[in-house]
Amino acid sequence: MRTAVVELAATAGTQGACAALGVSRASYYRQQRPRPRTVHRAASPAWALSAEEVANVLEVLHSERFVDLAPAEIAATLLDEGVYLCSERTMYRLLAEHGQVQERRAQARHMAYAAPELLATGPNQVWSWDISKLKGPGKWNYFCLYVILDIYSRYVTGWCVATRESSDLAADLITQACDQQGIAPGQLTLHADRGSSMTSKTVSQLLLDLDVVRTHSRPHVSNDNPYSEAQFKTFKYRPGFPERFGSEEDAREHCRDFFHWYNTQHRHSGICMLTPASVHYGHAEAILEQRYTVMMRAYEEHPDRFTHQPKSQSLPGTVWINQPNGSSVPESVPAD
Repeated sequence: MRTAVVELAATAGTQGACAALGVSRASYYRQQRPRPRTVHRAASPAWALSAEEVANVLEVLHSERFVDLAPAEIAATLLDEGVYLCSERTMYRLLAEHGQVQERRAQARHMAYAAPELLATGPNQVWSWDISKLKGPGKWNYFCLYVILDIYSRYVTGWCVATRESSDLAADLITQACDQQGIAPGQLTLHADRGSSMTSKTVSQLLLDLDVVRTHSRPHVSNDNPYSEAQFKTFKYRPGFPERFGSEEDAREHCRDFFHWYNTQHRHSGICMLTPASVHYGHAEAILEQRYTVMMRAYEEHPDRFTHQPKSQSLPGTVWINQPNGSSVPESVPAD
């Protein structure tokens, strides 16, 4: 537009050119002589903190007394002492300007627990134990079931029912189980979670006296004790498990029948569908050989009934709790 006015102004004059083109002469002249722009900076308000006051507030926020407190706590503490430096919001703004708006309070640093890696290649090498609650006759009434399990054979080496959870009862049960199984010093590793009875001084001292290695699950990690968890699931999901037990003796009688069935009749998929007792006491190989003989006899009589020739079975060579990554050794699963 300015170019058109200049060209027309050469013949009609500036006033005539602006009138003909409908352009304000003031706008035309302003465009001809543009003024430099002036940047106006907002003046700091009169109530703003001075540089000295800002430095003083930051010094207080960073002091040893207040460095672990939130600005809200700092402002309240100073007010209780009759001191006002600035508002809580101003404290947050100053911290933000210095890149310090974050959790400033002291935080608990939790220890990094390593996953327990336990290996069993035969019975009475690694046991796991745990405690489960059984509902009693009334509301808020429970019985405690203590169970010790061999992770290789799945054999329950010890159990008891009590009205409370006690480290002394746990120690007595562990002692009795070790005596019955003839555990030699340095032979056994006993694994458990981090319950109060499991980590008690009574149990710890007992295991030291028996020369039994003690290991624990990581906090809040149920997968570190899978065999005991699987056994309790079998216990509570078996048909006939009552909603509540009428008495301690009632619970004890039920457990007596269950663990006899569990050890001598229940067949586990993780141990070639054998019973825990047959694996624990060394009868597994003979049973598996007999099974193979029966299958081969049937195959020879009617090979057309088989898709392939039967193969002999063998027990898992190793059973792990948390098998290390990259290990070439096959791992047995805690299936029941």
